[in-house]
Amino acid sequence: MFDGQRVLVTGGAGFIGSHLCDRLLQAGHEVLCVDNFYSSTKSNVEHLLKHPRFELIRHDVTFPLYVEVDEIYHLACPASPVHYQRDPVQTTKTAVHGSINMLGLAKRTKARILLTSTSEVYGDPEVHPQREDYWGHVNPIGVRACYDEGKRAAETLFFDYWRQHQ
Repeated sequence: MFDGQRVLVTGGAGFIGSHLCDRLLQAGHEVLCVDNFYSSTKSNVEHLLKHPRFELIRHDVTFPLYVEVDEIYHLACPASPVHYQRDPVQTTKTAVHGSINMLGLAKRTKARILLTSTSEVYGDPEVHPQREDYWGHVNPIGVRACYDEGKRAAETLFFDYWRQHQ
């Protein structure tokens, strides 16, 4: 009898996502791995495909996803400059539209949701080390901005959803 939770991992075929899928399965959960394979590879999760509690769906999070889940780990977004600068508009859409779609899913299913962000939201820091009250030194129009600003907007969306909907 299955007594774990149904967990969605967006970007689940990426390096970190695939290891998270492994760990969640080991903990007894049912794992729904969603990835569009833009910057990941199916080989990262190939060893999980025959696992009875693992499901892989090729899907782009910029489009809504209609599934039933208890938890969401939202990792989807190309993280390497080589990948995110290839299509900067799509990178921003993944961070922003993807987060809106996952937040909507979490609200509908009452699932807990976790966003993976990046220190890049602080830009190129002027102080080292950064204290918790440091707000950053950002460039909203540089070549890295599609990733940095997308993740920053995603963080804003997550906090606003939490403030508005808990």
